[in-house]
Amino acid sequence: MMLRRLLLMFMLCCALAPASAHKPSDSYLTLAVQGERISGQWDIALRDLDYAIGLDQDGDGQLTWDEIRARHAAIAAYALERLQLAADNGACRIEPGDQLIDQHTDGAYSVLHFEANCAGPISSLTIGYRLFADLDPQHKGLLRLTHDGVTTTAIFDPAHAQQRLSLSAPDQLQQFSAYVRDGVWHIWIGYDHILFLLSLLLPAVLLAAPADNLRGAFIDVLKVVTAFTLAHSLTLTLASLSLISLPSRLVESAIAASVILAALNNLYPLFRGRRPVAAFGFGLIHGFGFASVLIDLGLPQGALLASLFGFNLGVEIGQLCIVAVFLPLAFLLRRTWLYRRLLSGGSFVIALVALVWFVERAFDVQAQWIGG
Repeated sequence: MMLRRLLLMFMLCCALAPASAHKPSDSYLTLAVQGERISGQWDIALRDLDYAIGLDQDGDGQLTWDEIRARHAAIAAYALERLQLAADNGACRIEPGDQLIDQHTDGAYSVLHFEANCAGPISSLTIGYRLFADLDPQHKGLLRLTHDGVTTTAIFDPAHAQQRLSLSAPDQLQQFSAYVRDGVWHIWIGYDHILFLLSLLLPAVLLAAPADNLRGAFIDVLKVVTAFTLAHSLTLTLASLSLISLPSRLVESAIAASVILAALNNLYPLFRGRRPVAAFGFGLIHGFGFASVLIDLGLPQGALLASLFGFNLGVEIGQLCIVAVFLPLAFLLRRTWLYRRLLSGGSFVIALVALVWFVERAFDVQAQWIGG
């Protein structure tokens, strides 16, 4: 009975994995400091603003320029109430400017320009960020701060909602660790990436020869994970450096397709012993999905390289944590009814969920999920 319940819970979790296996909710805050003045640009996803304050006035599911323009004042008020800037001499006064629309890798964004005036010269800046804090605990604000040709980066979330940044001596370790954390978090909430990896790893403990050989299972897992890591690291780097660019819809659709094929391989051998090769091939596509965070931030080359390395390191750490939990449990359960059902029934459910993701992404439609 307990095994049946565990299997049911697994299938339910897979079936209800949100269709937001897309890029997580992020905003992009750019601040340029000159003397006592700060010029700002804040790119915020229209889908997030629509959820927060309602932009779609006629309720037809489509946002028009007139609908967005009619809510410019509300957008500025909502956003700037949730941003605080303070220099050494106290709080800076923020004044909203014009608003535009721009396309990011994951859709349309409102671009809010603003100016902030501080009471004196700025040697350090304290930033308080609370955008969507009450609506989406997973939302992150990615900051790019420039001063005298030096770029500082930071990532804001509910656990790091207020940060003090030195303009004269930026904390490089703090910036690097922020991107490591974001890489870990990105893989942990990337349901499509996780399901793809697990689909490839599920057969590992059954293919080892002999069946009781944990070392053989570990080597098989190592081959799959290494191939996936090399591939997505390659395209993550190339895409982040703007050397290769693919349309977001194509990338997201291909990632969903990779999950389908990896899961179906457990029901019918499509790859026939070539799972590491499949992991490498599909990993190239997944790397473009990882890169979207850094591409949209638009960092200069120097800051980008450190952020890229930190983010990729975080992805690998998060991935290794998943494998470290999966492999011992899978090896212990490999001879049980539960594991056989997970391999067949679980793979079928994963393929079904990924098929819904594929239809949503390829044809730009939104399925109605339970509770969603």
